[in-house]
Amino acid sequence: MTRRRIIIVDDHPLFRAALRQTLAGGDATILVEEAADLAELSAALETERDCDLVLLDLNMPGVRGFSGLLLLRAQYPDIPVMIISAVEEDTVVRRSFELGAAGYLHKSVGPTQIRRSIETVLSGDVFVPEGASVGSEDDQTALMRRLATLTPQQVRVLMMLSDGLMNKQIAYELSISEATVKAHVSAILQKLDVDSRTQAVIAAARIEQGQFEALFSVGTDKP
Repeated sequence: MTRRRIIIVDDHPLFRAALRQTLAGGDATILVEEAADLAELSAALETERDCDLVLLDLNMPGVRGFSGLLLLRAQYPDIPVMIISAVEEDTVVRRSFELGAAGYLHKSVGPTQIRRSIETVLSGDVFVPEGASVGSEDDQTALMRRLATLTPQQVRVLMMLSDGLMNKQIAYELSISEATVKAHVSAILQKLDVDSRTQAVIAAARIEQGQFEALFSVGTDKP
């Protein structure tokens, strides 16, 4: 019998336990594991890479906006990621799919809907919540697709840039050289089609906040 491995990534133990019971209760084909953050998830995947689905909360300590989804899709592109969140805003749902999510599940739904939606994703399909309009595009869709091309290290560098860290500080935090940091920054600017670190930081900030209107309204500087 083939067991399907699902990892729940959420910082609330009670929610993880309830979801685990909903998924694994009475189904011997499902193996459910828990992780309180991305570090625990990465450790679990490094121990055993084979995983059928990651259930990811967007709002956790150390994760801002879509940064967790970006990092997971970049680092483990072969593992489907389904967002499970209390956020039901249509724009957030659409952005999640633009960044490569395989499904989006509202935390407010009941056990039957949870199991049905997860089975949909496990079967290789995409689960879109009822009423969500994910097929439409706007002037930021192209940006989201460019963000989805960032490597895991480039995502980390971008998040550190948004924290205000300088190249030397980023190099120390990631245990790489300053030259490597500069190369990552240059690649980020090229992939995001922006001219400066400032514009890249504003892109990251707007994405975290779900605001995109002023994305390209700043001046330029050099990496």
